[in-house]
Amino acid sequence: MMGTCITLFVLAWGVVRIWSVPAAVGMCLFAMVIPPVAAMVANRRGPDDRWWDDPSGDPKSDEWWDELDGRKRPRDDHPWDNRP
Repeated sequence: MMGTCITLFVLAWGVVRIWSVPAAVGMCLFAMVIPPVAAMVANRRGPDDRWWDDPSGDPKSDEWWDELDGRKRPRDDHPWDNRP
């Protein structure tokens, strides 16, 4: 992808500008858009990729988030739980 961008820039200002400056500018604008679009496509998450609920590695934090999400029942031995 980067080779395509560099080629577009070099061709735009080395060759195409002789015949058409607006076409050279258009080629550069197109080359400028390629890397961000390529990064977004490459880093896209799949529909089955549930990255938001992966465990963080901290058991206390994971337990707290699971309780908030309603996935697990709260434990009865929480020291701050004063419910009857």
